[in-house]
Amino acid sequence: KLPVLLKAASNVSTDDIMPAGTKVLPFRSNIPEISKFTYERLDANFYKKAEAINFSGCIVVGAENFGQGSSREHAALGPMYLGVRAIITKSFARIHKANLINYGIIPITFKNPDDYDKISEGDTVEISNIFKSLKDGSNFDVTVHSKAGDVKICGVNDLAERSRNILLAGGLASYTRAGGQ
Repeated sequence: KLPVLLKAASNVSTDDIMPAGTKVLPFRSNIPEISKFTYERLDANFYKKAEAINFSGCIVVGAENFGQGSSREHAALGPMYLGVRAIITKSFARIHKANLINYGIIPITFKNPDDYDKISEGDTVEISNIFKSLKDGSNFDVTVHSKAGDVKICGVNDLAERSRNILLAGGLASYTRAGGQ
Protein backbone atom coordinates (compact mmCIF):
# COMPACT_ATOMS: atom_id res chain seq x y z
CA LYS A 1 0.00 0.00 0.00
CA LEU A 2 1.32 3.39 -1.00
CA PRO A 3 -0.07 6.83 -0.20
CA VAL A 4 -1.36 9.18 -2.89
CA LEU A 5 0.73 12.29 -2.31
CA LEU A 6 -0.57 14.29 -5.27
CA LYS A 7 -3.70 14.39 -7.40
CA ALA A 8 -3.28 16.62 -10.43
CA ALA A 9 -5.64 17.97 -13.07
CA SER A 10 -5.26 17.66 -16.86
CA ASN A 11 -2.37 18.90 -18.98
CA VAL A 12 0.34 18.73 -16.34
CA SER A 13 3.49 19.75 -18.19
CA THR A 14 7.05 18.65 -17.65
CA ASP A 15 7.60 22.25 -16.45
CA ASP A 16 4.94 21.65 -13.78
CA ILE A 17 6.72 18.45 -12.76
CA MET A 18 10.26 19.86 -12.84
CA PRO A 19 10.49 23.62 -13.43
CA ALA A 20 13.12 25.10 -15.71
CA GLY A 21 14.82 28.43 -15.30
CA THR A 22 17.44 30.18 -13.24
CA LYS A 23 16.06 28.98 -9.91
CA VAL A 24 16.58 25.31 -10.81
CA LEU A 25 19.36 25.38 -13.41
CA PRO A 26 22.29 25.56 -10.95
CA PHE A 27 21.20 22.18 -9.52
CA ARG A 28 20.83 20.25 -12.82
CA SER A 29 23.53 17.72 -11.89
CA ASN A 30 22.68 17.65 -8.17
CA ILE A 31 19.75 15.24 -8.01
CA PRO A 32 19.12 15.54 -4.24
CA GLU A 33 18.83 19.33 -4.58
CA ILE A 34 16.91 19.49 -7.84
CA SER A 35 14.40 16.93 -6.54
CA LYS A 36 13.23 19.51 -4.00
CA PHE A 37 11.53 21.34 -6.89
CA THR A 38 9.57 18.27 -8.07
CA TYR A 39 5.85 19.05 -8.49
CA GLU A 40 6.46 22.40 -6.74
CA ARG A 41 4.08 24.23 -9.10
CA LEU A 42 1.29 21.78 -8.27
CA ASP A 43 1.96 21.36 -4.55
CA ALA A 44 4.60 23.46 -2.78
CA ASN A 45 4.72 20.82 -0.03
CA PHE A 46 5.25 17.73 -2.22
CA TYR A 47 8.91 17.35 -1.27
CA LYS A 48 8.09 17.66 2.44
CA LYS A 49 5.34 15.04 2.09
CA ALA A 50 7.74 12.61 0.41
CA GLU A 51 10.39 13.36 3.02
CA ALA A 52 7.87 12.75 5.83
CA ILE A 53 7.50 9.15 4.65
CA ASN A 54 11.28 8.82 4.18
CA PHE A 55 10.93 8.72 0.39
CA SER A 56 9.67 5.15 0.89
CA GLY A 57 7.19 5.10 -1.97
CA CYS A 58 4.10 6.95 -3.13
CA ILE A 59 1.58 7.28 -5.94
CA VAL A 60 0.75 10.31 -8.09
CA VAL A 61 -2.63 10.58 -9.83
CA GLY A 62 -3.29 12.70 -12.91
CA ALA A 63 -6.00 13.38 -15.43
CA GLU A 64 -5.51 13.82 -19.21
CA ASN A 65 -2.21 14.37 -21.04
CA PHE A 66 0.06 13.98 -18.01
CA GLY A 67 3.64 15.04 -18.76
CA GLN A 68 2.93 17.06 -21.89
CA GLY A 69 5.37 19.65 -23.18
CA SER A 70 9.09 19.52 -23.73
CA SER A 71 10.95 16.28 -23.20
CA ARG A 72 12.74 16.52 -19.89
CA GLU A 73 14.42 13.53 -18.23
CA HIS A 74 14.52 15.38 -14.92
CA ALA A 75 10.69 15.29 -14.93
CA ALA A 76 11.03 11.52 -14.37
CA LEU A 77 14.29 11.55 -12.43
CA GLY A 78 13.00 13.90 -9.70
CA PRO A 79 9.87 11.85 -8.96
CA MET A 80 11.92 8.62 -8.98
CA TYR A 81 14.38 10.09 -6.48
CA LEU A 82 11.50 11.09 -4.18
CA GLY A 83 10.00 7.59 -4.23
CA VAL A 84 7.18 7.86 -6.76
CA ARG A 85 6.55 4.23 -7.71
CA ALA A 86 3.57 4.61 -10.06
CA ILE A 87 1.55 7.32 -11.74
CA ILE A 88 -2.09 6.59 -12.53
CA THR A 89 -3.74 8.85 -15.13
CA LYS A 90 -6.44 9.11 -17.75
CA SER A 91 -3.68 9.53 -20.35
CA PHE A 92 0.06 10.23 -20.65
CA ALA A 93 2.10 12.31 -23.04
CA ARG A 94 4.07 9.73 -25.04
CA ILE A 95 7.62 10.91 -24.37
CA HIS A 96 7.04 11.45 -20.65
CA LYS A 97 5.59 7.95 -20.38
CA ALA A 98 8.76 6.55 -21.97
CA ASN A 99 10.92 8.56 -19.56
CA LEU A 100 8.93 7.26 -16.57
CA ILE A 101 9.54 3.69 -17.70
CA ASN A 102 13.25 4.38 -18.14
CA TYR A 103 13.42 5.58 -14.54
CA GLY A 104 11.41 2.67 -13.15
CA ILE A 105 8.12 4.48 -12.50
CA ILE A 106 5.10 2.44 -13.59
CA PRO A 107 2.69 4.37 -15.85
CA ILE A 108 -0.86 3.13 -15.38
CA THR A 109 -3.93 4.37 -17.26
CA PHE A 110 -7.45 4.20 -15.86
CA LYS A 111 -9.55 1.68 -17.81
CA ASN A 112 -12.57 3.77 -16.87
CA PRO A 113 -11.62 7.47 -16.90
CA ASP A 114 -14.35 8.16 -14.31
CA ASP A 115 -12.26 6.21 -11.79
CA TYR A 116 -10.08 9.32 -11.52
CA ASP A 117 -12.84 10.73 -9.29
CA LYS A 118 -12.60 7.73 -6.94
CA ILE A 119 -9.05 8.56 -5.78
CA SER A 120 -8.14 11.47 -3.52
CA GLU A 121 -4.89 12.81 -2.20
CA GLY A 122 -4.27 11.09 1.13
CA ASP A 123 -5.84 7.77 0.09
CA THR A 124 -3.65 4.71 -0.10
CA VAL A 125 -3.41 2.55 -3.20
CA GLU A 126 -2.62 -1.14 -3.44
CA ILE A 127 -1.73 -2.83 -6.72
CA SER A 128 -2.09 -6.49 -5.81
CA ASN A 129 -0.90 -8.09 -9.03
CA ILE A 130 1.89 -5.70 -10.00
CA PHE A 131 4.60 -8.27 -10.73
CA LYS A 132 2.23 -10.61 -12.55
CA SER A 133 0.98 -7.72 -14.69
CA LEU A 134 4.50 -6.64 -15.55
CA LYS A 135 5.41 -10.21 -16.48
CA ASP A 136 2.38 -11.20 -18.54
CA GLY A 137 0.89 -7.87 -19.67
CA SER A 138 -2.41 -8.30 -17.84
CA ASN A 139 -4.19 -5.25 -16.44
CA PHE A 140 -3.41 -3.94 -12.96
CA ASP A 141 -5.80 -4.70 -10.08
CA VAL A 142 -5.88 -1.46 -8.11
CA THR A 143 -7.58 -1.05 -4.75
CA VAL A 144 -8.11 2.44 -3.41
CA HIS A 145 -8.31 2.57 0.38
CA SER A 146 -10.08 5.76 1.47
CA LYS A 147 -11.95 7.01 4.51
CA ALA A 148 -15.18 6.20 2.66
CA GLY A 149 -14.13 2.58 2.13
CA ASP A 150 -12.31 0.45 -0.41
CA VAL A 151 -12.89 0.74 -4.15
CA LYS A 152 -11.51 -1.59 -6.80
CA ILE A 153 -10.53 -0.12 -10.14
CA CYS A 154 -8.78 -1.45 -13.22
CA GLY A 155 -5.54 0.02 -14.47
CA VAL A 156 -4.75 -0.62 -18.12
CA ASN A 157 -1.41 -2.26 -18.81
CA ASP A 158 -0.69 -1.18 -22.37
CA LEU A 159 3.06 -1.60 -21.99
CA ALA A 160 5.13 -3.44 -24.58
CA GLU A 161 7.10 -6.46 -23.36
CA ARG A 162 10.41 -4.55 -23.43
CA SER A 163 8.90 -1.73 -21.34
CA ARG A 164 7.56 -4.24 -18.83
CA ASN A 165 11.00 -5.88 -18.62
CA ILE A 166 12.64 -2.50 -18.04
CA LEU A 167 10.21 -1.86 -15.17
CA LEU A 168 10.78 -5.33 -13.71
CA ALA A 169 14.52 -4.57 -13.71
CA GLY A 170 13.93 -1.26 -11.91
CA GLY A 171 14.61 1.03 -14.86
CA LEU A 172 16.64 1.23 -18.04
CA ALA A 173 20.08 1.41 -16.39
CA SER A 174 19.46 -1.78 -14.38
CA TYR A 175 17.90 -3.48 -17.40
CA THR A 176 20.94 -2.67 -19.55
CA ARG A 177 23.40 -3.75 -16.83
CA ALA A 178 21.60 -7.09 -16.66
CA GLY A 179 22.09 -7.61 -20.39
CA GLY A 180 18.74 -6.38 -21.68
CA GLN A 181 18.62 -4.76 -25.09
